[in-house]
Amino acid sequence: MDFIGIFSGQGSQKVGMGKDFFDNSKLAREMFAKASDRLDLDFERLLFEENDKLALTQFTQPAILLVGAIAYSLFRYQVSQKPKFLLGHSLGEFTALYASGSLNYLDALELVYNRGLLMSSACEDKEAGMMALLGLSDEKTQDLVAEAQNNNKKIWAANYNCDGQIVLAGDKKDLASMENYFKENGAKRAILLNMSVASHCPILNVAQDELKKYLNNFVKDSFEVPVISNVLAKEYSTKNDAVKLLTEQLIKPVLYKQSIKSVEATCEAFIEFGGSVLKGINRKITKVPTKSIADMSSLESVISEFQ
Repeated sequence: MDFIGIFSGQGSQKVGMGKDFFDNSKLAREMFAKASDRLDLDFERLLFEENDKLALTQFTQPAILLVGAIAYSLFRYQVSQKPKFLLGHSLGEFTALYASGSLNYLDALELVYNRGLLMSSACEDKEAGMMALLGLSDEKTQDLVAEAQNNNKKIWAANYNCDGQIVLAGDKKDLASMENYFKENGAKRAILLNMSVASHCPILNVAQDELKKYLNNFVKDSFEVPVISNVLAKEYSTKNDAVKLLTEQLIKPVLYKQSIKSVEATCEAFIEFGGSVLKGINRKITKVPTKSIADMSSLESVISEFQ
């Protein structure tokens, strides 16, 4: 079965994720232990106990990446077939780099932990926020965003998730001031999200240089599988492209819908590793089925299709 591996981003985290892997896999427990040592962070407590840290971006990002990396590792331990492409949603593109062989998972954890710190630092003296916009076309959203920008509002399109679902980023007050206007212009809903950072917009441009240093330090020029870029919705497979595109990804929108459409004809299925959030989004984008691996039962179910 030709497949494409996909990995979710921030917002998919929840207490208990990865617990079934941890309880039933020696490899998962080893990866947890090494991750905890690398970041001096108790990942068992972070992921399995109620806590405030999991909502903080510098902890959210490595937590999601670790579970995605474990799911992919357990799958590839039993399935030798490689994916046609790898694709992630925002943070998930870093997990895709791990799966491609161009990023060691411990380096990836340190990388995204620092990415989270850089994002938080860039937004700490600003009233940054994000808003989910439902029911508008891409073109209509872009027109309304351009109009807002012409009126000196700091608002940008950040994530193109699927038709009629776009996430905006920018100044929280500016976003709130546009809520009724978006609805008057056809939006079914305009919902301010509970986030303290504004991802994929120019507010984060001050973080680019430091992130680029980490990328140059950790990414290797050894891609076993091409990765689809969030920025371009096109494949890349070199360190230079990874560094350039993931630095740009901080301030440019995630073209998730466009990325799925660009590769759907090359596969029989998408497989989501570590969760099932993208499975729901994919149903609105493509007729190609998406299978998810979020625990040992779903892992065994997907593996059985390769035997």
